[in-house]
Amino acid sequence: MNYWLIKSEPFKYSWSDLEKDKETFWDGVRNYTARINLRAMKKGDLCLFYHSNKGLEVVGVAEVSKSAYQDPTTDDDRWVAVDVKMHHKLDKPVTLKDIKADSKLSNMELVRISRLSVSKVTPDEYKRIINLSKK
Repeated sequence: MNYWLIKSEPFKYSWSDLEKDKETFWDGVRNYTARINLRAMKKGDLCLFYHSNKGLEVVGVAEVSKSAYQDPTTDDDRWVAVDVKMHHKLDKPVTLKDIKADSKLSNMELVRISRLSVSKVTPDEYKRIINLSKK
């Protein structure tokens, strides 16, 4: 299993929207590195769901329910989407400030390459975020 972080601006699509919908497609990614990450996602992988711009926090965990396929929002076959479904809401959101303050997370792609809308997360980083959400 692999771990990822997916970002969404809450006014476009929030964790609450995913809770209501239960499942959605993750589309509209137009960054080459993020596209590579989307293509690498496999059914069953877990994704930290991060509210960007407003909130700046990990609020839940989603699960990849369908691996990469042609992004339905474009005719350009270079771009892909995946389906994700709600896995669980975090007990307490983990803010970007919390992440940056934690030395165990200083190498996280969210911190190093902050513009990526889909980024890799190591198993240790994933576990650390989950532990921080329980404090």
